[in-house]
Amino acid sequence: MPGRTWAGTTLDDRKAARREQLVSAGLELLGTEGSAGTSVRAVCRHAKLTERYFYESFADREELVAAVYEHVGEQARQALVDAVRDAPNPTLRAEHAVRAFVELIVDDPRKGRVLLLAPLTDPALTRRGLHLLPVFAALVGEQLSHGDETERQMVAVGLVGALSNVFIAYLDGSLKVSRERLVAHCVKLVLGADDH
Repeated sequence: MPGRTWAGTTLDDRKAARREQLVSAGLELLGTEGSAGTSVRAVCRHAKLTERYFYESFADREELVAAVYEHVGEQARQALVDAVRDAPNPTLRAEHAVRAFVELIVDDPRKGRVLLLAPLTDPALTRRGLHLLPVFAALVGEQLSHGDETERQMVAVGLVGALSNVFIAYLDGSLKVSRERLVAHCVKLVLGADDH
């Protein structure tokens, strides 16, 4: 019965808290050990919950991995929306958006790995990774001022692809630049994309 309480919390509250523990454990494992280290057993061990509680929230490992990915994707989307909300001009919007995204994926590299690297290697995310690209492209497209709607969409899709590859190279260590240089380059890419 969902309405009954135990130790001051309802069954639904406890289920939600356990689900949150599992998503948090999934973020930790997927963001540090990658797909290979993110098994149901490992997630349960990390969350200090039994498999019974895992299956209370998720049908299988793929559903958990997708939930972790969508959780981080929503944080990234919200960070970008918040970053550009009060910026008075395109230059500041670009700078604020890039800084917000870099903070999200660099200050907590687990999130960057989940959002950008895991979709390249985890079968549960291979298709879903493409699912969030249109969301980010739409956000970028809304900030572009030149061209018709189709032109802005094409520029936004290309820009998101370019930025993703720069961030992936930074996260996997193949691009060794300072954080400030990374931000400056990405801001230049964003501003250059809208200057056509």
